[in-house]
Amino acid sequence: MDQKPEHDLRIDHPPTTLRELAVDRLRDSIISGHFVGGDRLVERTLCDQLGVSRSVVREAIRYLEAEGLVEILPRSGPVVAGLDWPRARQIYDIRRLLESEAAADCAKVADDAVKHRLRAALSDLEAAFGDADARKLYAATTTFYETIFLAAGHEIAWEIVQRLNSRISRLRALTLATTDRRISGPSHMARICGAICANDAEGAAEAVRDHLRDAAEIARDLLEDRS
Repeated sequence: MDQKPEHDLRIDHPPTTLRELAVDRLRDSIISGHFVGGDRLVERTLCDQLGVSRSVVREAIRYLEAEGLVEILPRSGPVVAGLDWPRARQIYDIRRLLESEAAADCAKVADDAVKHRLRAALSDLEAAFGDADARKLYAATTTFYETIFLAAGHEIAWEIVQRLNSRISRLRALTLATTDRRISGPSHMARICGAICANDAEGAAEAVRDHLRDAAEIARDLLEDRS
């Protein structure tokens, strides 16, 4: 039998499932603070609010549990995970180690193509800051750091950061609500970009550390006030 001619079966834009939509909506609601730590996630209520079946809601909750945004408590069921300073401090410590090393190594090898991608991500990030568009800001920030990590050859470290991404975004939403963070955030990111584009490894690492130090101080003040 003759071989059938090859044709492209690739799906460029995979369809979004109901579970993915439910996860996105619930994740956004937790990150934005609509649901806060300790809030119960009642399946029947969520089914009505999202317009999906109970099985879809259960899948979404399991997914968000893996991201660290939901906890399953005995006799209470699923609740929004608490956000406190001891846990936030660990996230900032991990970020400081991974991101400063990635920025330094990226600066050592950054060529014109990497610099172009990084400047484009910074431009998108600054536009999102100006528009106060949280979704665009998180997407631009992810692209900015992804460019740094992958150019540096830190693929495994980037996988670790991605696993923390939902909790990082939750802290980012918390600190961005303050005036100080809205002023200092873009300048910190511009400084990181500038150091990498100048191939200044130590300057890039220091810029990351300063950025995360300031963000951590704001988060600590806010979370300790809450407690």
